[in-house]
Amino acid sequence: MIIAGLTIAAMIIQIAYILPYSPLKKPEVPRYRGKSGNVFSAMVSNVLMKNRNCRDLIDLVKKNQPDLLLFVEPDHYWDNKLEILDQDYAYRVKYPLDNTYGMILFSKLPLKNIDIKFLYKEKIPSFHMDVVIGGLTFKLICLHPEPPAPNEADSSLPRDRELTMVANKVKKNPHHSYLVMGDLNDVAWSDTSYNFRKISGLKDPRVGRGFYNTYHAKIPFMRWALDHVFVTEDFKLIKIKRMPAVGSDHFPIHVQFGLKE
Repeated sequence: MIIAGLTIAAMIIQIAYILPYSPLKKPEVPRYRGKSGNVFSAMVSNVLMKNRNCRDLIDLVKKNQPDLLLFVEPDHYWDNKLEILDQDYAYRVKYPLDNTYGMILFSKLPLKNIDIKFLYKEKIPSFHMDVVIGGLTFKLICLHPEPPAPNEADSSLPRDRELTMVANKVKKNPHHSYLVMGDLNDVAWSDTSYNFRKISGLKDPRVGRGFYNTYHAKIPFMRWALDHVFVTEDFKLIKIKRMPAVGSDHFPIHVQFGLKE
């Protein structure tokens, strides 16, 4: 009876965590109802550094043409292969690394005030910049904090500290529009993600719509959401979609937003 009671209690707690990501919850990011305005799309893809199947991902990008395109984990091999996208994207921020923490950002939208920061650990970059769309400007932050895992961090402290630093930065600038995206190495419904959203005020387009699990692409019965796009309340969602597998252990995630003046 004790074991059964504890099991039921654990199930209730877990359901409470994940219930907001079901259709039973009102969406946190409302649907965009405008017929015009500033509409753009963004895609996040963890390429898996050792993966050498570049063609499938490049073909996916060519087909969908996202306006903002973030690659996580690219090394110099990937940097070389992704140069083919330079012809489609006038604005680029590239910081490939051989330690699985490289990032490359392609943009069709003008980028200003680009800054590559190392918030908590050396050799783990984050991108900070302004994105111009129509007559508006919003702030973009791209992240890939260190996960608590074998051969990585011994605890979740580095990840949590980096996310808290970003959350406080957003909190201190309440009059700016923000979009934060990347592989955050944490599930959407964890205490860490909850505190990140609570401090920053950022909204999750998954809430009220589904899990859109992006990891592990090669293990169908073990998947959860690690790749995220968070926004301030002035962004409205047009669509969110998990993209097909491209050889990585992550699925890409693709979102489209409308931003009214």
